[in-house]
Amino acid sequence: MNQEPSTLYAKLLGETASITWKELEPFFAKGALLWVDAGLDLIAAAEAVATDEGEKVASWLAADKVAKLSETRALDLFERDPQLWAVVVSPWILIQERATS
Repeated sequence: MNQEPSTLYAKLLGETASITWKELEPFFAKGALLWVDAGLDLIAAAEAVATDEGEKVASWLAADKVAKLSETRALDLFERDPQLWAVVVSPWILIQERATS
C-alpha cells in the first residue's frame, strides 16, 4: 500500500501515547474506552471513528475488532498491567496492547 497517510492520520499518530492501565481506569469507569484488536491499525481505527466512517466501524464492531472495553478484559489488563497505546477521539479513548518484541 503506497498511499500517503492523511493529515488526520498523521495528527492522530502524533497524539498517540504509551499509557498504563492504572491511568486508564477512571475512563473505564466512565465507559469511555474502546478496545482495538492487535490485528487492526490503532490509528486507522481512530481515523475511521473521527471521520464517522460508519460502515467500516460497524464491520469492525461486528467482527469484534473494535469493542467497548469489557469488564473481563479490564480485569485481565489490571492483572497483567501490559503496556498500552492510546489515542483520544472524543468522547472515546481507543486503546490497544503494545506488541511485544
